[in-house]
Amino acid sequence: MKKHGIFNSDISKVLADLGHTDQIAIGDAGLPIPAGVPKIDLAIAQADPSFIKVLKVVLDDMKVEEVILAEEIKTKNPEQLAAVEAALTEDEGIHYVSHEAFKEQLKQVKVVIRTGECTPYSNIILQSGVLF
Repeated sequence: MKKHGIFNSDISKVLADLGHTDQIAIGDAGLPIPAGVPKIDLAIAQADPSFIKVLKVVLDDMKVEEVILAEEIKTKNPEQLAAVEAALTEDEGIHYVSHEAFKEQLKQVKVVIRTGECTPYSNIILQSGVLF
């Protein structure tokens, strides 16, 4: 049995398979997932698990070089934005796009991890970096 890291085998496998610039998404319970994009559904109840809890666990196990957020999070969910910014390090740059452009970008991600989060615009795309 694993002693450290992510225990969820689907998430662990996706992270191990990522190459430089590959992207994954973590989304709230209402994020529409494009046809053909795999979903790892962690939601068990409203707000459980929370978006930020899942984000922190993934960030601890994934080398990220850039994140993409919907521009609307700035005004519609500033508390979540502050939590996201606190979870990131100086290595990750934040790129903002419209929510419509965000949903379009979801067609390119390797997987969407669905949380039980029920607050608006609690969605992020993480772009894989490299360790060297």
